Amino acid sequence: MFTLKVDHEIELQLLQRHHAMRLFQLVESNRTHLREWLPWVDSMQSPFDFDHLIPVWLNQFAENSAYNLGILYKGELVGTIGIHQIDWYNKAASIGYFLAKNAEGNGIITRSVKAVLNYAYFDLGLNRMEIRCGVKNTKSRAIPERLNFVREGTIRDGELLNGFYHDIIIYSMLAREWNGMHRVLK
Repeated sequence: MFTLKVDHEIELQLLQRHHAMRLFQLVESNRTHLREWLPWVDSMQSPFDFDHLIPVWLNQFAENSAYNLGILYKGELVGTIGIHQIDWYNKAASIGYFLAKNAEGNGIITRSVKAVLNYAYFDLGLNRMEIRCGVKNTKSRAIPERLNFVREGTIRDGELLNGFYHDIIIYSMLAREWNGMHRVLK
């Protein structure tokens, strides 16, 4: 099983079938919190929905086109993070994440994104990583801004969410920028 150790508190694990119930419980207990920014939340109505989705994620992992990882904080599943839409020709991908409300404020997503960036650049050899956030999603936007991603622009009406369109901000980080920062941060 693919595992990425972030630090002494956080581990990222490839999501597998045995995670389906816990993943559903995580979404269910955070439904109101998550549905504000994630369009797929309402479609996840039972653990069986994840039973059907997880094999798709595992196939993407096997094809090396995406990594869908559970975030374990002190051994408890508190969210997910993924490398999505890997474009091997252009060596580009995007990062997506969500976190349980009760786990916020511990730097979990920031530390997890750093680990994913290190893996993407140093192990996978990718050159460009994007994070897309709703314009009004200040907590999610804080992550790429804290990590010095470049704000490239806004996709107007970029996503239909709960019956309304909202704008999406695109942030990016290039391998050479991360490598330069990584050397400075050591």
